[in-house]
Amino acid sequence: MTESDRSAADSAVLAGAGSGESSGTPRSDRGALAPPPAGSRQTHNSAPRRARGPLYAALDLGTNNCRLLIARPHERGFRVIDGFTRIVRLGEGVSVTGRLSDAAMERTIEALRQCRNKLRDHQPARMRLIATEACRAAENGPAFLARVRDELGIELEIVDRRTEAELAVTGCADLIDAGADGALMFDIGGGSSELAWLDFRGGRPKQQGRMSASIRSWQSLPVGVVSIAEKFGGVDVTPQVFEAMVAYVAEQLRQFRGREKLRQMISTNPVHLIGTSGTVTTLAGLHLGLERYERQKVDGLWLRRDQVDDTMRILLGMPFERRVAHPCIGKDRADLVLPGCAIFEAIRREWPTERVRVADRGLREGILISLMDQDRPYKRPNRYPRRQSNGQ
Repeated sequence: MTESDRSAADSAVLAGAGSGESSGTPRSDRGALAPPPAGSRQTHNSAPRRARGPLYAALDLGTNNCRLLIARPHERGFRVIDGFTRIVRLGEGVSVTGRLSDAAMERTIEALRQCRNKLRDHQPARMRLIATEACRAAENGPAFLARVRDELGIELEIVDRRTEAELAVTGCADLIDAGADGALMFDIGGGSSELAWLDFRGGRPKQQGRMSASIRSWQSLPVGVVSIAEKFGGVDVTPQVFEAMVAYVAEQLRQFRGREKLRQMISTNPVHLIGTSGTVTTLAGLHLGLERYERQKVDGLWLRRDQVDDTMRILLGMPFERRVAHPCIGKDRADLVLPGCAIFEAIRREWPTERVRVADRGLREGILISLMDQDRPYKRPNRYPRRQSNGQ
């Protein structure tokens, strides 16, 4: 299943929001959206929403994907009103040339135009629109975002790697086992991968929006599915090539601060992995034998170590044509899924745990939770929010 096909599943996403305090919102947290030109017509119809509560929006422009969520606070979490996801491969070739290509920028401009239309239709009260590794790494990244601002009237901020890791933790926090003393969260991206070690032995934050306070150590690896595929290839991946990928990522992991202490904690305390990326959701879909990708079955799924081993073995033996045809992979991911598995495998070997929890959520949800947390639009008595299904 392609990433764009998964956009329909966004309408069913619900996650929790914390209750923090706000002393004012920086401009980057508000986002920017120019009004439509005089005489222009809206391209989407929308009903009045203000009476039902404020809307919030989060946009994540990554190396591989462009993703948007628009949501409204609902009970102890939020209800997604609209969403958009498209694979744009903005960072294609950046690891080789150091620049965003013209073709990649054109693809991304078209996807952002659709996001702009949705934002204009819904008119969110608060939004945060971010760009990550491709725009951080590319020489012409800032110039591209200036073009986006001038042509589309939306202004994106390039966030640093620590902010990216913290937002991912916030988005996935309610999937961490309540009985765990710690967790290692990883987010495998297109151009970089973020890791965050959460240590709860001194106490656990009561609100999801404060979970990043428990980060003991974090690292942003300069490797992602796109950059690994460009270095090693992603179409015909032999076991030897796969092991070379894993070894390359393992070298990067040696820089993780507290590497040995985390391994020791895993050996003596209940700690699990939690993964948010297309790699782990694809593995989950394969493990479940899904005929089509179903988010409600994948998000929150626990996988044992042996189940991951078996699924990776099957995937590594699957020819490229079968990966293209598989409903949980598709042509847009067929050359990226094994590079992603190599990153995951390096993490598993470095810090072996008995279980990993799959998260079909991440930066966008983290942004929404953070914004709602600042505004405190409603009270949430529960320590960890209940995830609900959308009734739309």
